[in-house]
Amino acid sequence: MLTPLADQILETYAPEPKFGRKFAFDPPVDLAHFSAFTSGQPFAAFKTMRENAPVCWCKEPTELGGGFWALTRHDDVRAVSLDPKTFSSQKGGILMAYGNPAQRHPVLHRASLDQMINMDPPIHFELRREHLPFFTQKYVADLKGKVEGKVTTLLDTIAPMGACDLVEHVSAELPLFTLSEILGIPESDRPKLVRWMHFLEIAGYIVAEKNFGSVDPKFFAEFLSNVQEMFDYGRSMLLKRRAEPREDLLTALALAKVDGDLMPDEFLDGSWLLIAFAGNDTTRNSISGTMKLLTEFAAEKARVQANPPLLPTMVDEAIRMVSPVMYMRRTATKDTEIRGQKIAEGEKVIMYYGAANRDPSVFIDPDRFDAARANGKDHVAFGIGPHVCLGQRVANMQLEAVYRQIFSRFPDMHWTGEIDIAPNNFVHAIRKLGVKFTPEKRKAA
Repeated sequence: MLTPLADQILETYAPEPKFGRKFAFDPPVDLAHFSAFTSGQPFAAFKTMRENAPVCWCKEPTELGGGFWALTRHDDVRAVSLDPKTFSSQKGGILMAYGNPAQRHPVLHRASLDQMINMDPPIHFELRREHLPFFTQKYVADLKGKVEGKVTTLLDTIAPMGACDLVEHVSAELPLFTLSEILGIPESDRPKLVRWMHFLEIAGYIVAEKNFGSVDPKFFAEFLSNVQEMFDYGRSMLLKRRAEPREDLLTALALAKVDGDLMPDEFLDGSWLLIAFAGNDTTRNSISGTMKLLTEFAAEKARVQANPPLLPTMVDEAIRMVSPVMYMRRTATKDTEIRGQKIAEGEKVIMYYGAANRDPSVFIDPDRFDAARANGKDHVAFGIGPHVCLGQRVANMQLEAVYRQIFSRFPDMHWTGEIDIAPNNFVHAIRKLGVKFTPEKRKAA
């Protein structure tokens, strides 16, 4: 039987690397601190690190001490992603750190570890195979019609307004609809997912700040209540699917087997957390981040509007620049080396996708939004190798559907400058994005 990963992971907290540093350089920003990302990703800091210390030792400013190696070069991120034997997901999970054991949220901590994304081959592939039928090219093509219809409905709602919060009215609603269709979640339950995602995005920040007394006790109680409600709902739905299977992804998750045995119940929480968060949050932030880019690079927006076949290329480029998942962690399974820097067994390696996606050795003028960039697809925003994101086709399809209709109906829609980014060092979580546009005239009855 599969042993829960939360019982296997042993964190190491060495304040300095075992073999010392090849690059005598300290990062210009505290990458471990949640609040460092509330103005967006620190691309200028990544550039400095890439130039001065592409394998950079970063200390974690916690009571536990410790540190990690930060990778900012595209080829290094590729190499580590493609070598799961040397750089394990399972040995340490995908998150930078898990905090003081006495201060963790017990269910959220276990669920964040007991899930497919933290597993190494061959178990990882065995479980991944259960998901594949819901992310094939044919399945996504069949889903596209429903998504296009939902986009139309969402834009109908904002059409008379002339201004709105794009996150509230479009970016949060579309991926929620799409994910729910794939999972088989009843329409009446879907609004709960939006609320739960809000709390998950700031979970690490809330738990960390609670220890300093800077979180309102009522808000903290609300956080605990929502997290518990989310897991109770997911566990209930998955157990129902075991009893009454349907043709949906929830059933595939519920009936997934390893070596012929159903997944232990602990992994049901992890499966639910992974699919609910990954399938919802990243697409939402890509939609919002793309509107911000189109406003900042108005000439490129006009270029795509004048040449609609560029839309798929524009979507690749937007995802490259937004990089909604900011990093993934791996843990060295043996003493190894990256770019001449010796890495000791057990040391953490953090792959910064946003940094890799702006590596000038791969992307010419990387900070410029180029809607016709020939190699935009070479981004690593979805990961690469055995853990490449299963939902990338679904994400691209949704972005194309949204912007095809926005360009047609609201060609002058633009970001107002109003934005709220959650304190999160793992995902670029845009909680609010103000937009303005010329409202549509009401259609005659």
